[in-house]
Amino acid sequence: MIVQQFFVEGIAHSSYLLGGNKTCAIIDPARDIEMYLKKAKDMGLRITHILETHLHADFVSGHMELAEVTGAKIYAPKSGDCKFDHVALAEGDSLKLEDMKIEILDTPGHTPDCMCYVVSDLARGDEPVAVFTGDTLFVGDAGRPDLFPGRAEELASTLFDSLKKVKELPDTCEVYPAHGAGSLCGRAMGAKRTSTIGYEKKYNYALLIEDRQEFIKSLTSDMPEAPDHFSRCTEINRDGPEVRQELPVMEPISTKEVKKALSSGDTVIVDIRCFEAYGGAHIEGAYSIDIGGNFATFAGWIVPPEKDIILVCNDPEQAEEALLQLRRVGLDNVVGYLEGGMFNWLVSGFETGKVEQVSSVELNKMSRGDQKINLVDVRATTEYDATHIEGAVNIPVHHLRTEYYKLDSSLPTVVICGSGHRASIGASLLKQRGFEKVINAAGGMTGYTAAGFSPECPVCTLPHGPRFLGK
Repeated sequence: MIVQQFFVEGIAHSSYLLGGNKTCAIIDPARDIEMYLKKAKDMGLRITHILETHLHADFVSGHMELAEVTGAKIYAPKSGDCKFDHVALAEGDSLKLEDMKIEILDTPGHTPDCMCYVVSDLARGDEPVAVFTGDTLFVGDAGRPDLFPGRAEELASTLFDSLKKVKELPDTCEVYPAHGAGSLCGRAMGAKRTSTIGYEKKYNYALLIEDRQEFIKSLTSDMPEAPDHFSRCTEINRDGPEVRQELPVMEPISTKEVKKALSSGDTVIVDIRCFEAYGGAHIEGAYSIDIGGNFATFAGWIVPPEKDIILVCNDPEQAEEALLQLRRVGLDNVVGYLEGGMFNWLVSGFETGKVEQVSSVELNKMSRGDQKINLVDVRATTEYDATHIEGAVNIPVHHLRTEYYKLDSSLPTVVICGSGHRASIGASLLKQRGFEKVINAAGGMTGYTAAGFSPECPVCTLPHGPRFLGK
């Protein structure tokens, strides 16, 4: 029995190869399936099973494409009501993979269709040796039950019962979850990517709560906000995602064609360059989402999924990386990238915008000076509550789409986050809404703290903490 983990940074997604001597299963596959094909080939294994623990909300799964390429069968929860060809599973069902027995444990709560795959290596014994928990149980956490409007308490109560079943597995049983620290599918996941039932029973806060009502309160309070793409991805995965070969081919697009596309109103520009470059010169109306930050999550959160997308990037390789990440969150309408980048746009004589970048020293002077400004902190509320600049108003970056009216657009508006990535997103959103004098506090609260102007933010400095908060 072989278990090989694959971890996707940013969305903090873990998928697995469960292998025997000649065949293997892929569990909770990502959409970019090449890593599984290569690993299976290198190990001399044939992919025969594709196992989904639930309908994932935070990413588009690769089950359809993997099945098409390999001929493997897809196995998915019966309660998921999946629309594609698959083998529907429920508690009491089991599978055989060479000497391994895979039993199904229904564990609804994070979503109504969650289940776990419990594996016994019969070549060594009957006792379960591993459990692939999907989003039911994480290292140090459990799946959030609040993704379905109006059902949070009901699903939390169901999760309480589901975790009781999981706790009955042997203490030595290895736990392989679908996410780790940085995912928005939970609240307090550990940086360690695997665990055991015994360790989680001893240290996981969710498993230590014995009272149902206390559990429900804990699992429905102070949860991070769920990005917009969560509900979209669930339905995409239920219907069966399009295979990537059928999606639009990304091509270089000339400056004139980009200009023409923008005039139609059906196209948006996503500028993926570093926020300093965006600040220097950008196409007016572009979204600034630095690919060096938590790109996929924030793109899925704020980019309109119905619009065609043209990228502004440094080179074609950067565009390919962005294309991969955008497709992970169901943004499939990437039609091209600006040929020659912003240099070609500039020499073509077209209009550009800019966002001034100010240092921490300059920001400190501005915040203490006589000139009236908007100082908007676009970090998550937990970060803002931990430490912030006096006088700053907290509007998390995605809320600027609708709450920009709380700011006086006639004033210079300084946007600050942890380092400058989210602030640049915020600056681009404000510019789209008519704010003319927008300034990015480059270096963010990290730089402001380093300069000695503020206490250290305990959230920002966690080396492996909840990185959904961005950089």
